[in-house]
Amino acid sequence: MYERILVPTDGSAGVERAVEQATALASVHGATIHAVFVVNTASFASLPMETSWEGVSDMLREDGREALERVREIADKRAVPIETAIIDGTPSKEIVHYAIEEGCDLIVMGTHGRGGIDRLLLGSVAERVVRASSVPVLTVRVREEDLE
Repeated sequence: MYERILVPTDGSAGVERAVEQATALASVHGATIHAVFVVNTASFASLPMETSWEGVSDMLREDGREALERVREIADKRAVPIETAIIDGTPSKEIVHYAIEEGCDLIVMGTHGRGGIDRLLLGSVAERVVRASSVPVLTVRVREEDLE
């Protein structure tokens, strides 16, 4: 049923629940994991002009490499093939674009499950992906204990 499963990561501990779900599904279906880290270039706009954008970009890319390496470690435990990518842009848009371009059958991503004012103020990448994606999206709730 699944051949390519996309797992976006931000490197947070909570996302590992989504990675575990994705690799379990990939193992059962003989699928490949596509792990992506999106460098949110929109966040650069709020930086003071004297800030070195290259320095910030390099730091975020290093965070991305570390996050993708952690996904690789989890996939390797189940002998699941994996492809990784670091992408620049707006996370929700780039996740949906990548899923379509790479022919992914499923997107598996973590969500904090925030409601009310928290969701309104903070927004939700997962919610925007669910709304915009023609590819099915499985959301995995991040538990509070996963964040500690």
